[in-house]
Amino acid sequence: MNIIYFSLPGNEELTNILAQKSKAEIGKSEIRYFPDKETYIRVLSAVKQKHVVLVCTLHQPDDKLLPLYFLSQTLKSLGALSVNLISPYLAYMRQDKVFKEGEGITSTYFSKLLSGFADSLITIDPHLHRRSSLNEIYTIPTKVTHAADHISVWIKKNVSNPVLIGPDEESEQWVADVAKKAEANFTVLKKVRRGDNDVEVSVPHMEQYKTCTPILVDDIISTGRTMIETLHHLKKLGMQAPVCIGVHAVFAEQAYQNLKDAGAAKIITCNTIPHPSNQILVT
Repeated sequence: MNIIYFSLPGNEELTNILAQKSKAEIGKSEIRYFPDKETYIRVLSAVKQKHVVLVCTLHQPDDKLLPLYFLSQTLKSLGALSVNLISPYLAYMRQDKVFKEGEGITSTYFSKLLSGFADSLITIDPHLHRRSSLNEIYTIPTKVTHAADHISVWIKKNVSNPVLIGPDEESEQWVADVAKKAEANFTVLKKVRRGDNDVEVSVPHMEQYKTCTPILVDDIISTGRTMIETLHHLKKLGMQAPVCIGVHAVFAEQAYQNLKDAGAAKIITCNTIPHPSNQILVT
């Protein structure tokens, strides 16, 4: 199969890794802004009769969506057989129901947009708490890969006597899987979220793990409020300084520094979103 990879800005390192693994060509394009901030797209590589793979992790998605759309449409106009998207972090998955009257279900709207210009989608650990699969909202073929194996390997290599702590009851199945593969015990928080930055948590049954190193694990670290509240609880219990592990390093606002200030011994993430905390390679 004649495959060519294109990187959206900021995804060059990941694109190089994936293309090398596939022994595929890396395409060249020019993506920039006009003075009025409209997007300019130019494809510099031959794509006719080729299957194109676009690599674009979708944190801060509003700035990425139009360049992604314009590039995909340009590639198809130049004769690409298909345009396929690898997006290690998939945005707009959290608003999957109406929580307050008048809200939009943006995960559904976003899926319609992507399904309208991509022929397939590959992502890593999307936020599927109230959905069983991406197929419920995406009309294109999708493939989901998981970071659990990679996280468990990192824990086994780097932490002695760990106990894993999940963010809420919905995460229990995922945290249990990581803990089993890391040969570690685990527990999950009881959490009440009142707003984006207002979270109340309790950490049950931690007395039996006083000699363990706590490892807080979550799929997304965004504001970090849940982890920060948990760090405060563990400090009061006299636990060792915890390690915080996230699949996706969103880190909204000052979340990364706030976690450090709250007492995290280490903050470790996977390389689905480029960040200095990336220490677990999942691609």
